[in-house]
This record gives sequence, C-alpha cells and structure tokens, in this order.
Amino acid sequence: ECPLCLLPQPPEAFPTLASCAHRSCRACLEQYLRIAISESRVPVACPHCPAALQPTDVHRLLAEPALRNKYEEFLLRRLLVADPGTRWCPAPDCSYAVIAYGCAECPRLTCGREGCGTEFCYHCRQPWHPDGPCAPALPAPGGANPAAQLVHLEDLAHGETLAQAEAEDIKVCPRCSAFIMKINDGSCNRMNCTVCGCLFCWLCLQEISDVHFLSPSGCTFWGKRPWSRTRKILWQLGMVLGAPMVISLIAGIAVPVITIGIPIYMGRKVLAGGPGSRRSSLSGCQQCFSVTSSVLLSLFVSPIITAVTVGVGVPLMLTYVYGVVVLSLCR
Repeated sequence: ECPLCLLPQPPEAFPTLASCAHRSCRACLEQYLRIAISESRVPVACPHCPAALQPTDVHRLLAEPALRNKYEEFLLRRLLVADPGTRWCPAPDCSYAVIAYGCAECPRLTCGREGCGTEFCYHCRQPWHPDGPCAPALPAPGGANPAAQLVHLEDLAHGETLAQAEAEDIKVCPRCSAFIMKINDGSCNRMNCTVCGCLFCWLCLQEISDVHFLSPSGCTFWGKRPWSRTRKILWQLGMVLGAPMVISLIAGIAVPVITIGIPIYMGRKVLAGGPGSRRSSLSGCQQCFSVTSSVLLSLFVSPIITAVTVGVGVPLMLTYVYGVVVLSLCR
C-alpha cells in the first residue's frame, strides 16, 4: 500500500530512492515532484523525511523535459544565490548571474549574456554610476530593515497606510534579497527562504542559529515585534540577579526527581512488560526478582545520572547568564 495515496500497488510500482529507504508509488512521486518544482522547492526533499532526493532519481521520475529544465535551473540558482560573490544583472528581463571575486576595488561589472552587456555596480548591484557614489538604502520607519524599499514602493502606489501594512507582511531575505511574505499574526518567527535556504529571524532579519531566540537579543520565537530596549534590559538584569536562586530551585527539584523517578519508572516498566515481553511465561518469584533487580540497578545508576546532569547543566547555565547576558548588558 502506498503511504501517500493509500492504494494497493504491485511491488514494481514502488521505485527505489538513493537518498533514503522510504517507498511511494511512482504516480504519487511524480505528482509530488511536479508540485515541489513548480513552487521552486529545490532541492526536493523526500515526502516522508528531510533527505534530499538525488538529481538522478528526479530525472528518472520526471518525464517532461520542461520540468527537468526547471529543476536544473532552480538547482543552479540555489547554488549561485548561496555564493556571496554572485551578482545578478539588474536589467529588465535578464536573469544572468555574474560570479565576481575580488571586485571590491574595481566594482564595475558587465553582464555576459549575449545581447545584454549591461554594466552595473558590484557593491549596490544597481546600473553603473561612474560619477557618483552608490545610492543609499531607503530609510525604514522605526529602525532600518531591508523591507524599506517595499514601504517606499507601496507608498507611491497605494498610499502610506497600505504601504506600512505591506511592509509588515513582506520582507527581504538577508542573504539573497528574495521577497518573503508572512502573515503578521504573531506566529513562528523562524523563517526559511525557499530560494537560498537561509534561516533567518523575521523580527531582526538576521541569519540565525538554533539558540537565537534564547539569546538576549529581544527577539521572541512567537510575536509580532521584538521586546523594547527597556524590557530587554530589565529581563537581563533579572536573569543576572535571580540566576542563583532559579538554578538552585531547578537543581533542588531535578535531583530528587531523577534519583527517585528513574527506579520507580524502571520498576513499573519491567512489571508492566512491553511488546514481545515474556512476562506471562514467568513465575511470580521470577517476576519479583526481575522487578527488584531493575529497581536496585536503577538506584545505583540514578545518582550517576543526577550528578552528570547537575554537573554539566549548572555550569552551562551559569556561563550563559554571567557570560552572554552580562556581555549583552555591557554592550
């Protein structure tokens, strides 16, 4: 049975994939690839896991030459956009990419596409301006961000009110400058650009790591705007002053929970048995011995787990509070 369409299929209808061991019928995979490529979600992930499908499998499953060409073009664009030395020709209807390295001192670039030849600047990526400096970025209200150009354009076309609303919903990827839309409803602020794969924060428009929303930056995982400067400073001061009491409280709760909880859990687990368990074939004495031995073994192991957890967790929390947070306050 195909896990996507839930229809019974013969074994030969399930093509093998080089990226993973998941199987789906050919018709579902072809439809999945058509949708993913039409939405420029390239590289295409397996429909069951994050593993990227190999180009050879994609070409084997796609019969239409047009889709194959789109797939190759999107792959190439994803690679070029991720390259910091790539510059795109600003001429209308020209998507030619110029790979420029070491051009900071000589910023004049020329599009190499036949029939174009547009000259543009390496720094501002606008048409070449030999008699003047690069055009400054348009100011954004309430703090500069790359979405300022959208505010300006919408202001000219639809008025200031609509411009500000659109600026809240549409921003620019910090790596490839692709326009990205998000409903400003306070949902998750961890964004993933489908063009270059950049992970960035919707609030501050900075490329992020997994600990960005735990750092004292003021950006929250959910919410419409970052914390104010006053609220951020008060929160950081509260962390610095209250860290010893909070850490002691957490350790005081965690130590007895781990020390007592693990033996109780193991005893209940062994007593209840699991799938494939032979508990029904054991006598009462054997069951009692099994439960007792597991509890005694857990009593010896749980203090070690507790010591490792507290010995590693407490220094890490203290380092974060009196290192990262204090450094942020000093800044």
